[in-house]
Amino acid sequence: MNPLAGGAQSFPYVSYLRIYEPIEAFSDAQQLAILAQRGRERHRIDSIEHEQSLRRILRTLSDPFPHHETELVRTTHFPGPSGSTAPYYCPNQLAVRTTLAAESLDQNLRGPLIDVLVPEAAREAHQARLDQDTFADSAAKLHTRSATWGVPFAWFALIHEDDLTEVVEDDGRVQTVRITARIGDCIDRGRRSIAHLAVAAPEMDLLDEITEIVDWLEVFRRDAVVEVDYGPVAERVFPDDSPSDVRLGIESLAEADMLGAAASYRRLASRWIPIRQLARAS
Repeated sequence: MNPLAGGAQSFPYVSYLRIYEPIEAFSDAQQLAILAQRGRERHRIDSIEHEQSLRRILRTLSDPFPHHETELVRTTHFPGPSGSTAPYYCPNQLAVRTTLAAESLDQNLRGPLIDVLVPEAAREAHQARLDQDTFADSAAKLHTRSATWGVPFAWFALIHEDDLTEVVEDDGRVQTVRITARIGDCIDRGRRSIAHLAVAAPEMDLLDEITEIVDWLEVFRRDAVVEVDYGPVAERVFPDDSPSDVRLGIESLAEADMLGAAASYRRLASRWIPIRQLARAS
């Protein structure tokens, strides 16, 4: 049975945008960690991550930070420049990501709630555990982004429906869908969308979101690959036409075809707004 089944499908829905690089892109220490886990199957990595998150949530004292947990590394296989399939790796960087998430929470929440969710003592202990020599480099080159309650439309601007797609199923149910593409293609697609929106709809939030993502992609090697991992929300939307709807909507705006743009948005809205409304459901 797939370990993703059952508890790993609990709310909220979380989707991921990941960057995978060849092993030579990493430091010697990172390469050793990668080699130690290269035989571990992808579903096992997901299961371990889920188990660790539950343990952090169920602690007696509120403390959302990892405590000396082994750095997990995901592996994907993708055709390299020579045409033969090669492994690519994405480190989880959990300690850095939780630090940045706590800082974001601190900026957006006020009053006693932040101290309940992320107590000062837990933050200080987490800072003491961090390796300050590598923290800045890891923070500047995060390999993973996440989103709750749906895949951001800006992510769909990076991928096409004919990109490499993996549908993960268990007992007839879709557990997740992963779409993978070369980073150079994703950057080109993002830039094309930026150029169209800058002229046709400069006021759209989507323009800023795609611009920010393309800037992030530029940090990585050109032989990296990009993965959009729907997570459990895939069961509600797959098969999904969102990549083509986003592309057609942007192209329609560039051609001043307001009817075409409106039709694309209606299709996207009918698919994703009900899912995002779950965030406010009681």
